[in-house]
Amino acid sequence: MASLRAKIIEYCKDNSVTDVDFTKDVLMQNNSDGNGDFIAQWNIDGLAQPNDSTLNSFDTKGNTLESLETVQSNRGMSYPAIKEQLDLLYKDMLADKGDKTGDWFAAVKKVKDDNPKG
Repeated sequence: MASLRAKIIEYCKDNSVTDVDFTKDVLMQNNSDGNGDFIAQWNIDGLAQPNDSTLNSFDTKGNTLESLETVQSNRGMSYPAIKEQLDLLYKDMLADKGDKTGDWFAAVKKVKDDNPKG
């Protein structure tokens, strides 16, 4: 089951709200009573706060979003540091390998292959 956060993001996207700030637009709360997270405040003008039934209809899209976020996070941790990537690019350019035969491309392709989007 997708998190409440992911379902809210997908509900908002479906209603043309592309950026949700969870520090001011939507405040979630968990009372540690076993009922999980819930919307404590809804501050998105022009978009009604969704009920549980509406949010549950975004479970599949929310799962897809969470999977993508996991892939992006894993890729981010796996890529060589930017300074190392720039050095690889520089060396590839010097060796006339500014294409798919260069070391930079191989390094980035490996990360993407090891962490497919699905």
